[in-house]
Amino acid sequence: MTINLESLSAQELAELIARAEQQQKKLHRDRIAEVRRKITAMAKAEGYTIEELFGGGRAPAARKRSGGKVAPKYRNPADPSQTWTGRGKRPRWFTEALAQGRKESDLLI
Repeated sequence: MTINLESLSAQELAELIARAEQQQKKLHRDRIAEVRRKITAMAKAEGYTIEELFGGGRAPAARKRSGGKVAPKYRNPADPSQTWTGRGKRPRWFTEALAQGRKESDLLI
């Protein structure tokens, strides 16, 4: 199949490029599917499952972020209900206490 690129308009050329990229992606996906099928067949022939060989596809627990809460490290002496973990932006009460001459160690819990 020969296409004379010089005879195409900008619109036709853009459409050709888009179709060519779609076809390239399809060929890539088809190749991946074929390799997966071959690997699965090899594993099955040997008596294994893909999960046994490669794991369940989940990240190890060590790499996950727990997202748990951090215990407070500082407390506002004027209002004990206000605490701060020491992470993120300093709360206003903390910076005001430092401006009044208190030390960080004075505000530790």
